Amino acid sequence: MGKKTSSGESSTSLTKALGIIEATVQQSRPPTAAELSTLLGLAKPTAHRLSSTLREMGFLQRDPATGGLIPGGRLQTLALDVLASSALRGPRHNILSALAEETGESCNLGVLAAGQVVYQDRVETKWPLGLRFDVGSQVPIHCTALGKLFLSFMPERQRTKYLGTLTLTRYTENTCTDPSVLEASLEQIQTEGVSFDNGEFISGVICMAVPIHIPNRNGGVVVGIAISAPEARLTLDQMRLHIPALRDAAKKLSLTFEDPD
Repeated sequence: MGKKTSSGESSTSLTKALGIIEATVQQSRPPTAAELSTLLGLAKPTAHRLSSTLREMGFLQRDPATGGLIPGGRLQTLALDVLASSALRGPRHNILSALAEETGESCNLGVLAAGQVVYQDRVETKWPLGLRFDVGSQVPIHCTALGKLFLSFMPERQRTKYLGTLTLTRYTENTCTDPSVLEASLEQIQTEGVSFDNGEFISGVICMAVPIHIPNRNGGVVVGIAISAPEARLTLDQMRLHIPALRDAAKKLSLTFEDPD
């Protein structure tokens, strides 16, 4: 008689696999299967088997810099789909629209996915002079306000290794291509809690971003909110005046990520 897997065994395996995914994304550095075994109280063969299965399915992948486990493309896509779900997009879009109305500038809700900044939502300015990006657009991490924000809040060890593998492509004359200079600016961003793009990605366009702190999430920042404007209409000093409004919107947005009671 063939061996059958009971629903109870399947449920247990699913619970363990989900635990591995959750633990992986919550760690400050990419964990190994052996470390997950200890952390979750799993037998090492079980942790290795489930981790291997999750990698085969695309939910996890190996970090090239450390060999540990990090979210895979399939998990990142799933996370973006959740963020963009109709049940949540409405309230978040309303907050973004209110910020755009208050500041008079284009506003973005961005997430970190696969080493790129992805616009999860965007509200354009009503001014005739503006920059157009579609929802789902990807922009570089090293020369945009949101990207540098995400880099600055990475755990130090993870950030150092990540920067070691990152190509600092020059997009404008203001793009920083010196790793040591970029590292110093990231320290300042983390201290101040606000990030700027002074025409570093697109000439003549400035941007400012602040983090959205997700409740009960450990390690780094993966969601942020930003405003952008042409230098012809707004200076960086004038943009700084919108920091309180930006932070207030970020606080409201963070509440939309809370687990329901």
